[in-house]
Amino acid sequence: MKQGPPPGGCRDPEGGAAPAARFFPAPSVPRARAPFLFGSSRFPGVLPLPAGAGADDHTPRGSPTMRWGLRPRRPGAAALATARSLWGTPRFPCRSGWLQATKRLLEQSVSGASNHQPNSNGGSYRDTVLLPQTTFPMKLLGRQQPDTELEIQQKCGFSELYSWQRERKVKTEFCLHDGPPYANGDPHVGHALNKILKDIANRFHMMTGSKIHFVPGWDCHGLPIEVKVLSELGGEAQNLSAIEIREKARSFAKAAIEKQKLAFIRWGIMADWNNCYFTFDGKYEAKQLRNFYQMYEKGLVYRSYKPVFWSPSSRTALAEAELEYNPEHVSRSIYVKFPLLKPSSKLASLIDSSSPVSFLVWTTQPWTIPANQAVCYMPESKYAVVKCSKSGDFYILAADKVASVASALETTFETISTFSGVDLENGTCRHPLIPDKASPLLPANHVTMAKGTGLVHTAPAHGMEDYSVASQHNLPMDCLVNEDGIFTDVAGPELQNKAVLEEGTDVVIKMLQTAKNLLKEEKLVHSYPYDWRTKKPVVIRASKQWFINIADIKTTAKELLKKVKFIPGSALNAMVEMMDRRPYWCISRQRTWGVPIPVFHHKTKDEYLINSQTIEHIVKLVEQHGSDIWWTLPPEQLLPKEVLSEVGGPDALEYVPGQDILDIWFDSGISWSYVLPGPDQRADLYLEGKDQLGGWFQSSLLTSVAARKKAPYKTVVVHGFTLGEKGEKMSKSLGNVLSPDVVINGGQDQSKEPPYGADVLRWWVAESNVFTEVTIGPSVLNAARDDISKLRNTLRFLLGNVADFNPETDSIPVNDMYVIDQYMLHLLQDLANKITELYKQYDFGKVVRLLQTFYTRELSNFYFSVIKDRLYCEKENDPKRRSCQTALVEILDVIVRSFAPILPHLAEEAFQHIPYITEPKSVFRTGWISTSSIWKKPGLEEAVESACAMRDSFLGSIPGKNAAEYKVTVVIEPGLLFEIIEVRKRGR
Repeated sequence: MKQGPPPGGCRDPEGGAAPAARFFPAPSVPRARAPFLFGSSRFPGVLPLPAGAGADDHTPRGSPTMRWGLRPRRPGAAALATARSLWGTPRFPCRSGWLQATKRLLEQSVSGASNHQPNSNGGSYRDTVLLPQTTFPMKLLGRQQPDTELEIQQKCGFSELYSWQRERKVKTEFCLHDGPPYANGDPHVGHALNKILKDIANRFHMMTGSKIHFVPGWDCHGLPIEVKVLSELGGEAQNLSAIEIREKARSFAKAAIEKQKLAFIRWGIMADWNNCYFTFDGKYEAKQLRNFYQMYEKGLVYRSYKPVFWSPSSRTALAEAELEYNPEHVSRSIYVKFPLLKPSSKLASLIDSSSPVSFLVWTTQPWTIPANQAVCYMPESKYAVVKCSKSGDFYILAADKVASVASALETTFETISTFSGVDLENGTCRHPLIPDKASPLLPANHVTMAKGTGLVHTAPAHGMEDYSVASQHNLPMDCLVNEDGIFTDVAGPELQNKAVLEEGTDVVIKMLQTAKNLLKEEKLVHSYPYDWRTKKPVVIRASKQWFINIADIKTTAKELLKKVKFIPGSALNAMVEMMDRRPYWCISRQRTWGVPIPVFHHKTKDEYLINSQTIEHIVKLVEQHGSDIWWTLPPEQLLPKEVLSEVGGPDALEYVPGQDILDIWFDSGISWSYVLPGPDQRADLYLEGKDQLGGWFQSSLLTSVAARKKAPYKTVVVHGFTLGEKGEKMSKSLGNVLSPDVVINGGQDQSKEPPYGADVLRWWVAESNVFTEVTIGPSVLNAARDDISKLRNTLRFLLGNVADFNPETDSIPVNDMYVIDQYMLHLLQDLANKITELYKQYDFGKVVRLLQTFYTRELSNFYFSVIKDRLYCEKENDPKRRSCQTALVEILDVIVRSFAPILPHLAEEAFQHIPYITEPKSVFRTGWISTSSIWKKPGLEEAVESACAMRDSFLGSIPGKNAAEYKVTVVIEPGLLFEIIEVRKRGR
């Protein structure tokens, strides 16, 4: 092995003397004051030329064959132009004698020898250099990563951190309200995405000095849990009482909560896990009942007979948020004739009374035809009387739909006459299945020309718009379908007991054929609402339900939303559109597992009982014993004595408790009133998936506006869903479902499913563009692990090279540091400012990318390569070495704090290895990034960029050649030199 550099020259890779570089300063500048831009001990005036040092090669070589490199800088056009001109023939606005004089007076060779002498005893070159010293591991293999994380959680007090920060005396508080996940299954990557995003936000705000208010919660009631419990019980479920079902549902929810809670703790989520909120807690339920009655008193809650989304498979009403749309649903669409019965006066003048005329209607729900009460038209549109070339029949349909409908019916139409829709007013047509029943022609705004014929069959019991028309015109709203989705006896003997979506549809189509009113049937693939739990289609069915009159609060809610910050901004419009499509909010469910609607129904009359006395009595019982009392106590004990005496007394009680429960979106929607602190009860942040725009975000807003005309949140962050690696939906059948536990601890075959640890999961969350769909899979996780490995290497270099450094005694004042070290502090301050702002905007993906760029490009590829000579070859206490160590300490501090909210385990691990901290606390107990205003030196950045541009230009002029073979002379024009000098002066 070759020894250290010989006296008088630095060795080149082949053992010869390195080429001399010459620096020509201005004559008026004393040599001692010439700026050292890069500060290499071998090349103190300019940066030595590279010959391919690796971008992430931080490990010192054991021989003098090292070549230090500089990464491409992408300088501005002006800097490049200057550099290119400088590498050409020097052009000065003065005589050549000036240049020669300057050269003779102040030529400075920069090929001086290192301060370290070769080992005279013939020992290793390694003994002559100050190598990095640290116990911080470069890699954690196999089980080391998850095991180390568990040790760090215990050693650094992860479980006590939330309580510690709550006890601090600080002026600001940051409140993130946790939207409750369902307590109905194992934790999945969707949970991980959501909880980790929240934790990153909380940790950042805690480090910047705010007291965090974050109470984890669980949604414990409702159909998802009840359906799962009943499906596990099978046939046994039919024999269970309501209270037995509730007991089993509660046990199921508690078990799921415990599983999820342990997973959230393992992911490093900061919270007081002994004080969570649960929607099945008696105090929470009591608060919910108070909110219900408060809205009832204001006239916002009412009971009515209306069409609602109904799930035959679950036997309950559903809200919009409980639906999912199947884009591959197949319906049997039909074209139906409604024979004209009584034409309007205008229409009578346009048709031949001797020829029968029919209105053409198209529908995708044939089973609703028996419930038809009217045919609607658009008053402003043009309609046409046409003659069918195939049958000779006359039809009426929208003029704009003549061609498309004729094509669909595989015929041609001859237009006989046209007229305005308003001319249909007061006309009637014959029901296609009930000849003696008339269906009036009515104007309606919901009629469109997008599909169909421009005429809409209207069944008030089976459509929201249909119901609206019926309300205006006092039409019957009889429902012919029961809770199981089966025709009742009112539908007639042919349809009775037949499922409307199956055999019932077949029979209706056959009846239309028999009546000769069916023109065509065809299959249509389209998006159709399904029950989100049973995955089966729903119907729209009228029934008596409890509703919130959102029409009265929608306008206020939309105005308040304008003051809420949405990230991304497009989420605001999406939420408003969903709200606009919602005519009313059905809050009653015909299930058992939930909070009862606290009303009593008369045994024989269509009356119900609810008042302040009954509510206060029930609320106290629920607060003490939970909502089970609605099913366990006899009715007379559910009523206060003063009310009981007025309604027949205990022996002749005229009322019985209602059997409906509250919608789970109402359950969780009032969580703001139970969880949020202070009189304002307004969270700084709500952060959930995009499905909550029609769910929890909306129910929270509507209940808050109804109760106090105030939005419950200041900022709403909306993230996407998790998908498989190729963008496909996760499903067990595809084999692409990833369990967070397997990601952290590995699977059965750890060669295929290695243990990545929680920080890899957190890095995946942070680096993803969470505002769209987020993909995850083996290659994504491997890439995240590799990213963290590179970060570990950077940390190891930083920790190892400050092992003999004490910032309190060894630091160099900023203005006395080498220019390149000052330059790094300038970049560091800019990095800190940008990262802080990105955290405030919850754009964690950009935080990650900014950090990656800095520690790979600015540090690994550039700065570390520049300073290795000083770190390894100068004397331990040499100011040149201490200068770059001063910078390294600041870099280490900023880097660790920058990624701490994202990678808390790695941040704590690195923090515990900092050599100059004798009793390291948790990094999270020591605040956020701290920088100094004197680091900011924009002129210095321009000067260094220009110098890098010169170097890059030279290297570009000798592609494929060894730079060490060239004698390099750097000539600085006076203007540029004086600019550098001024920067140097300003720095001092």
